[in-house]
Amino acid sequence: MFVLISYDVADDRQRSKIATLLEAHGMRVQYSVFECNLSDTQLTNLKKKLAPRVKPEDSIRFYRLCKECVGRVEIIGAGEVTEERQYYIV
Repeated sequence: MFVLISYDVADDRQRSKIATLLEAHGMRVQYSVFECNLSDTQLTNLKKKLAPRVKPEDSIRFYRLCKECVGRVEIIGAGEVTEERQYYIV
């Protein structure tokens, strides 16, 4: 499933750790926004890894987009919608 993840984290160190974690799961499309193609299990595991790093004043949002919605994403300016990888190199 296509998931748009955005975050607002006050602490620089925690923000950096969260960004690094998200970079391992998706593509950074703006400073605090990632596009990810994740299974339900991958999303659950990612949330478990992120939860301990989030303080009460912080926010991480997950927006699940259906295939039809992803196809209707519009971009003005630079960038393109992250496509699902068809193969993985190990």
